[in-house]
Amino acid sequence: MSLSGFVLPWLRRLEPETAHRIAIAGLRFGVAGGWDIAPDPRLAVSAFGRTLKNPIGLAAGFDKDAAALAGLSRLGFGFIEAGTATPRAQPGNSRPRLFRLAEDEALINRMGFNNRGIEAFSRNLARAANLAYQDRARVAIGANLGINKDGADPLVNYPALVRAVAPHADYIAINVSSPNTSGLRDLQAADRLAAILDAIARGAGAHPPLFVKLAPDLDEAALPELVAMAIGRGIAGLIVSNTTLARPESLRGAARGEAGGLSGAPLFARSTRMLARVRLLAGDRLTLIGVGGVATPEQAFAKFRAGASLVQVYTSFVYQGPAVIGRIVTGLGRLLDQYGCASLAETIGRDADRLSELELGHTR
Repeated sequence: MSLSGFVLPWLRRLEPETAHRIAIAGLRFGVAGGWDIAPDPRLAVSAFGRTLKNPIGLAAGFDKDAAALAGLSRLGFGFIEAGTATPRAQPGNSRPRLFRLAEDEALINRMGFNNRGIEAFSRNLARAANLAYQDRARVAIGANLGINKDGADPLVNYPALVRAVAPHADYIAINVSSPNTSGLRDLQAADRLAAILDAIARGAGAHPPLFVKLAPDLDEAALPELVAMAIGRGIAGLIVSNTTLARPESLRGAARGEAGGLSGAPLFARSTRMLARVRLLAGDRLTLIGVGGVATPEQAFAKFRAGASLVQVYTSFVYQGPAVIGRIVTGLGRLLDQYGCASLAETIGRDADRLSELELGHTR
């Protein structure tokens, strides 16, 4: 049975969150099967202390509890980011909280970190790390971590979360940028984020490479101090970016007025512009993961040329299914031929100056 053949069109007829739960269950039980994507040595990348077969990953939010990692790892991704996991289980915001804007190739969500909590998440990570499933040796697993809506203490919670997943993850992402947990984005201020990173350094012990996920709605004037702080604290890199609260006038979907974070095609210009500006500030001192609106090889290529070393998909995976991974990976090989590049590494940051000036009103 093929997710892109029969199952995916059927899922699109269902309420979005119901369809998502069925997809996770199907991945857990092998419905998606395996996807054979021919390896291209030019796309291999060193990251998280290992060599990945390709630089295309799945962004956090799809597999919140790390429940479907075995199935996801058979689809051709180079890396997968599970989560967001919080210290305690929480139901998230009330339903409906996930909306399709098919005309815009976009989603709006206000999920609110619904998850089973860090204990269940860590058990699933450990199980995945021990499974001898196909391609596991070449698929890196990241753990995305956040705080509960109520009773949160970031300086205590984040170190404890890092300790819990450190033995089982290849990298860790600190989420301070979801728009759906009140006050969370305030933690992106350089001084508050520095305090969190210092608390992790003091209290988390040895851990895998640490990344911080940023919001695309940050004041651009705050970026220099934030990037300098990240470099000074020795973190591995930044993930640019999370969903946006902005609503481009071009949106056509009936759900365009719903509250929550917007992802997909309308986020591409905003997130790519921010990525390029971070690259100009950081140079090669931080590893950048580009995410936001990637659905084609050309869009992925633009993220690399803006400064990303790795690229994640989410909304395009929801709409196109596993086939999008092969399309992007194969298409990147063609683009390297077209531009006469011996490896993807040659392209990283080449157009950061130009892409840092993208007009935010453009969706493609």
